[in-house]
Parts: sequence; C-alpha cells; structure tokens
Amino acid sequence: MLKPAQVLALNTHRPWALPGGKWQFYMGWKRAVFLHWPADYDELRKFVHPDLEVDLFEGQPWVSMVAFDMVGVRPRNLIPFPPLSNFPELNVRTYIRSGDKTGVYFLSLEAGKRASAWFSNKISGLPYRFSRMSRDDRSYHSRNKPQNEHFSIEYTPGEIRTPKQPLDTWLTERYAVFQDSHGRLVEYEVHHEEWPIREIGISRLEYDYPRYRGLLQGPPQAAHYSEGVHVLTWGMKRMSERG
Repeated sequence: MLKPAQVLALNTHRPWALPGGKWQFYMGWKRAVFLHWPADYDELRKFVHPDLEVDLFEGQPWVSMVAFDMVGVRPRNLIPFPPLSNFPELNVRTYIRSGDKTGVYFLSLEAGKRASAWFSNKISGLPYRFSRMSRDDRSYHSRNKPQNEHFSIEYTPGEIRTPKQPLDTWLTERYAVFQDSHGRLVEYEVHHEEWPIREIGISRLEYDYPRYRGLLQGPPQAAHYSEGVHVLTWGMKRMSERG
C-alpha cells in the first residue's frame, strides 16, 4: 500500500482542497464493483434525511450498490489488525450536496465480519451491520437473513475506461460522507487518489432489498470495476460546525 504522505500528495483531482487537521484512519478499498441505477426522486426522498439535499446529475438522482474489500483499516499511529481490519463490504448509497461539497449518503452499510461490523459502527457512528459474505476475483455474494436481503454477482473485469465520461466521475469521485448518526447530521471528509475504473462484464446478477424495491429495479444502467484506491478519512464533524 502507498504511504499516507504519498496518498496526500495525489490531490490535484479533488474538487476542493484537502481538509485541515490530521487524518484519523487509513485503509484500502480494493476489488470494487460499482452498480448504478437512476432513481425516482420522490421515492428516494423517503429514505434521505429531510435536511439533506439530494445531488442530481443532469436533473437525475442516482442510487448505487458498491461491493469491495476493506483492507488494512487502521487508526493513525497504529498498525492494522487483520481480524478486524480486513473484511468485505457492501453498501447501498445515494449522492448528496451540501454547499460546495458533494458526497455520499448510505442507505445500507454491511460488513462481512461480525466483529468488524460492530467495531466499525462504534468507532465511526456509521450504520454498519453484519451480513454473511463471500467473494473471489470474479464473484461476490452477500445475504442478510434478518432483513431478508441478498446480493450475488458474477463478473469479469474489462478494459480500462479511457476517457472517463462525466457520469463516471460524478458517481465515483466523492470526498465526503453525509449521514444522520444518533440523531445528528454529521460529515466525514475523505481523500483518495482518483479511481482507476474499468469496464465490467456481468454474467449473473441477483439481488433483493425489499426496503428499496422502489429504487433498485432491473439491471443497473451504469457499472464499473476498479482495482481500488488508498483512502484517508478525517473525524466526525457535526454539519452545523462546518466553517
């Protein structure tokens, strides 16, 4: 993995300046599968905090499923502890605008290890929960029995996408998380190098999230694969505290 200083130096692609203060966590997001659907605005608003503004691409909101490996998560000045630091993650997210910043908002956030889900929830305040997951280089499978949710994909990474289309960048280059956490609206600053994205061939896709059937319907309208990025995150900040 790159050293944190090397990651910080890769910043010319960012839409705003690096945040001040010290970063708090370092990690890798690896072998990422991105699936994207245009969403009905009124249906999406049911699941997004009313004080947050849904971001739009050419007037259209989007919802995505992102499946990847979380690798080497560690706090600043500590080393990773693989039983907690390495785990598969699957999230359902949409896109938010707050002032001059654009970021993501999680509708669902799952980790493939029970201890990692508990620990991630406690240290971040983000709504992690445990689901049973398995994956290899060409497939990813997740099932959450309590919520009656499942996701299964078989795929083949394709050629590097060059040049990226504006929608590709809009969906992937996000440097903040906006979330309602324990009754508060909070923001996390994020930094990583620009996502290298590839085409993806999908040979099988099955999913069902009963809560979001009004949002996730049929095959995705856009999809990407990426070997991944190195990531730095800063601490939680109440949105009312922003300067």
